[in-house]
Amino acid sequence: MKGVGGLAPPPVEEEEEEAAASASHHHVIFIIERACLETAKVGASHRLLNCDDHQNYISRKGRDPAHYRPDICHQSLLAVLDSPLNKAGKVKAVFVRTEKNVLIRVSPTTRVPRTFKRFSGLICQLLYKLSIRATNGPDKLMRLVKGPVTRHLPANCQVIGLSRTAPAAQRASQLVGALEDERPVAFVVGGFSHGQIEIQYADREVSISEYPLSAACCIAKLTSALEEKWGIA
Repeated sequence: MKGVGGLAPPPVEEEEEEAAASASHHHVIFIIERACLETAKVGASHRLLNCDDHQNYISRKGRDPAHYRPDICHQSLLAVLDSPLNKAGKVKAVFVRTEKNVLIRVSPTTRVPRTFKRFSGLICQLLYKLSIRATNGPDKLMRLVKGPVTRHLPANCQVIGLSRTAPAAQRASQLVGALEDERPVAFVVGGFSHGQIEIQYADREVSISEYPLSAACCIAKLTSALEEKWGIA
C-alpha cells in the first residue's frame, strides 16, 4: 500500500474550514510535534514501529531504535483527553504532526485506547484508512488533514511552544495567568525522546520547569493550570 508510515502526506478530501469556529475564548488547542508514528511490514502484517518490539528490524535498516518512541504520543494524548479540562469541553482540538510531516487531527471526544498495543493498531488503521470514525455515528474521531497546522488555528491565536532550553523557567500557573484572555491559545509540545524542537510558527517559546519534562508531564501541568484558572474542579 502507498503511504506506509506516512512517507508523504497522503491525499485527503478537501475539508470544511473549521478554524473560524475554533476562535472561542476559554478554549485551548494542543499540538504534538515530531511524533514518531511510522508503520512498516514486519513479518506478515504492518506494525507501528517501536524501539522495544522492533529493535532488530529498525537496526537492519540502519536507523537508531531509540528514536522510535510512539509511546510518547500515546501518553501525551491520554494526558490531554483524560483531563478534567477536556471533559469540561475546553479542549478544542489536538493535532499531531509526525516526523514524516503527516498531520493528524484528533477530536476531543476520542477515547484513546488504554494499552499501547491497541493504540498501535489504531494508528496503523488510521495511516491506511486516513480516518477513524466513531462506532455509533458518522463523526470522524481521528483523521489526516492538510498541513500546515497553522491553517487549522483560529485567527489571532497565540501559539506558545514548550522548550526546556527557553530562558527563565516559570510556573505553568504563571504562564497561564499571563495569557491574553481575548485571544485563543495553542500549546506546542515535542513528541520525541531526544533533540530540540524548532517551532517556527510559535509566537514564543517558554519553559515551565528547570528540569527536563516529558511531553505528557508538560501537558498535565498546563491542563491543571488552565483548570485552576477557569474554575474547573
